[in-house]
Amino acid sequence: MAAVDLATHPGHLARRLQQAHYLLWNTMVSEEITSPQFAVMNALVAEPGLDQRTVGERVGLDRSTIAEVISRLGRRGLVHKVRDPEDGRRSLLRLTDDGLRTHRRLAVRTARMNQVFLAPLSAEEQTVFFDLIRRVADAAEDLRNAAEPQTARG
Repeated sequence: MAAVDLATHPGHLARRLQQAHYLLWNTMVSEEITSPQFAVMNALVAEPGLDQRTVGERVGLDRSTIAEVISRLGRRGLVHKVRDPEDGRRSLLRLTDDGLRTHRRLAVRTARMNQVFLAPLSAEEQTVFFDLIRRVADAAEDLRNAAEPQTARG
């Protein structure tokens, strides 16, 4: 059997993109705050007072991952939880003042990083790239949701 051309395997290319993103993130954005942590902070800037499950849905993180991300951000003093006055079983999340300052600082850095990351593409190609990658990511999310047991989704 001949070797497979990995340049035609989307998973292989996605992993290579992720590796490049990770390298750029650590050198240009932050060695302390991860990209998923920034995504959670960003969701809370956009919609302060979300519960943990909703934040996870907004940024595409599963239950266990979002719980760990929130815990780490809380330990760093960037996020605080308050009991929902309408439902004492759940907590609502907000960025602290330090969290808001950190988000502002990192948002500027992520913009610069994205320019470097996408530099090989023209503006038009970037638009097409985002359209295509969103469509694939959305379809993959639909597949993942369909594969989850009903009890995990409810």
